[in-house]
Amino acid sequence: MLTLRQIEVIRAVMVAGTIAGAARLMNVAQPGVSRTMKHIESSLGIKLFIRKAGRYVPTQEARDIFAQLQDVHRKVEDLQFSIGQLERGRDVELALGSVPSIANVMVPRAVAAVRRRYPDILVNFEILKIEEAIDYLMLAKGEVVVMSYHFDHPSITFEPLAKGRLVCITAKDHPLAARSVISAREIVEYPLIGIDPRDPYGAIMAGIFERENLEYRISIRARFGTTVCALVKQNLGIAVIDAFTVADMSDQGLAIIPISDETSFQTYVAYRADAALSSYAETFVALLRQVMKDHIHKAFVDVQI
Repeated sequence: MLTLRQIEVIRAVMVAGTIAGAARLMNVAQPGVSRTMKHIESSLGIKLFIRKAGRYVPTQEARDIFAQLQDVHRKVEDLQFSIGQLERGRDVELALGSVPSIANVMVPRAVAAVRRRYPDILVNFEILKIEEAIDYLMLAKGEVVVMSYHFDHPSITFEPLAKGRLVCITAKDHPLAARSVISAREIVEYPLIGIDPRDPYGAIMAGIFERENLEYRISIRARFGTTVCALVKQNLGIAVIDAFTVADMSDQGLAIIPISDETSFQTYVAYRADAALSSYAETFVALLRQVMKDHIHKAFVDVQI
């Protein structure tokens, strides 16, 4: 049996007509080509080339072999081309969903990293409500959904993604805006804007006060974190929100204040339990996990909590 490397050597000699020329074509040392040719001819038991006027000419008995070698080489080139297309993501669609809080900044950063790795990949990205995630996965609309919490479902696997932190946000001209850190006990002294605590994601936000046994009242409720931020900018109150939602908002009319109490929470990536993730989806998840971890580290590295 000839190896692909041996086929490459034979073809290079056939094209170049000399051992030295074949070595240059393959960018290898000339003695290596000579040794390989001797080994091939010894193994096959036939002479593939004869020397005429200083050039290597295919022998009569080897001409049929060379014709087939050309076919093999073309197929290998076609295979390499197809692999190259896959490496760039050509004709590949990566369909993914995310809850709004992580979709605003974190997912776009990860998608940008995916596109740098696979320049030709098509990304179909949908922002989903938590209750929409099951249908999105079970109806095969997409491969993965990025979630802020997990629930029990026999057909869906939840894999830990990254840990997040909560922060307090105020308008730039609010009395608390200059604070470098704040406690939950101090936060409840001001009107609060937030997501309904009965909402699964709202429960994460409410958890900080429940753990500290603090009574609080939400004066304005909103469905999504971006809406909460817009209301806070109008100085209608302050809010407790996840650091991912406000990752790009420090220069957009908001003061972002770390909270001294324990506020960490786990995020997840969800996918169908009966289907393996594509390499592209796995790459996305790995890049998103790193993006989220980097942001939390950068945002809290100087905060002593």
